[in-house]
Amino acid sequence: MSEKNPAGGKVPNRVGKYVLGRELGAGSSGRVFLSHDPYFDRDVAIKLYLLEDGLSESRRRARRQPFFNEAKLAGRLRHPNILPILDAGEEGSIGYVAIEYLPGAESLKSWIQPDRLLPVATVVGIVFKLARAIEYAHRMDVIHRDIKPSNVLRSPDGEVYLIDFGIAVHAGGLQEETGDKPTLAGSPSYMAPELIVGGEANPQTDIYSLGALLYELLVGRRPYGGKTLSDLLHQILYASPLPLGKLKSEIPLALDDIVSHALAKQPEKRFKTCFEFAAALVGVSQNLETVSQELRERERFNLLRRMSFFSDFTYPEIYEILKTGHWATHAQGSRIVSEGDVDERFSLIVTGRARVEQGGKTLGRLQAGDCFGEIGFVTPAKRSVTVVTEEPAEVFSVNATLMEQASVTTQLHFTRVFLKNLITRLARPRVSSQIT
Repeated sequence: MSEKNPAGGKVPNRVGKYVLGRELGAGSSGRVFLSHDPYFDRDVAIKLYLLEDGLSESRRRARRQPFFNEAKLAGRLRHPNILPILDAGEEGSIGYVAIEYLPGAESLKSWIQPDRLLPVATVVGIVFKLARAIEYAHRMDVIHRDIKPSNVLRSPDGEVYLIDFGIAVHAGGLQEETGDKPTLAGSPSYMAPELIVGGEANPQTDIYSLGALLYELLVGRRPYGGKTLSDLLHQILYASPLPLGKLKSEIPLALDDIVSHALAKQPEKRFKTCFEFAAALVGVSQNLETVSQELRERERFNLLRRMSFFSDFTYPEIYEILKTGHWATHAQGSRIVSEGDVDERFSLIVTGRARVEQGGKTLGRLQAGDCFGEIGFVTPAKRSVTVVTEEPAEVFSVNATLMEQASVTTQLHFTRVFLKNLITRLARPRVSSQIT
């Protein structure tokens, strides 16, 4: 293949184990090709970076940095709304990153045209998911720095994925033609005011960018415009965007307030975290039940992943188990299980405390992180004890039948951890083994 990439280098027929096919798109740092992984017999998207092109040393460093940023994130960020980076490598002067391929997916640029705007409820759901993904990245000490419509993919089934972490930990970004003097990192239209005046990127700068994205998805125009870059930056620093309600009457005032909060000039006046941003979106409308459910699911996921039982599970595995199990909230003094009941549930105390009784006598106590019901999970049997809450508690339960809905890999992992936990429990004193 003799075709040249944006920087002037030739595009190979293959990099690493990947066979390159048609071009899917191009950006300032490289081009993306539909490719095939013969080892796993799957299609992937390969992003190519030209790392050496005879330019100055500073330009070569700037050219290489986005590649290294994304390569370092391979396998590190695991979230349902962040597109996974599968692999990375170098061949001569070319660097490549393998990304999961989403057939039929389009960037959100397709839905910022006035004649293709999505319903308000759909937009809120999209930005809620992005806020959740960005908050996860922040907890992993990653600041995206370039949140904009072209860096979010929407699949045919309506799911959204954050992509392109090329400048996540690098301030190279936009540079002058000589490449010897870095200027702005990111896309100016979505850039927080403090970055324009030389401030450092932090969670609040990503929150600002997400607010600008929300504004554009709702009304089909950016918060600020300008005939020149200088004019645009001046508006970001000193002007106020038009209220959303004046551009689109159906937008609730509460949603306008949320966008204004995210786009505040001073970082301390914005949402403190993307979790706060997401929570505010839930309250916009009582009709957004899907968003509310996803927020509850996310909170439950966070509770499970902090438990020692799930410490060795990947995030996708925890989500799978969460969807196959049953979550229950019990008031103080409630019976979770009763002596003599036939039960096949394996349960974990997620929050709160409970008392274990047999024949009216207290055998022991359970607290958050403790589990019970292992024997019933293996084979349905009568409970030998009663478990009563001593304070409000949340309990997560699964049974063998429900676990069959999970993938084989997740089932095997769960079984290994479950058996290890059971063996440990049976090796303890008699009271502990009775609780199983």
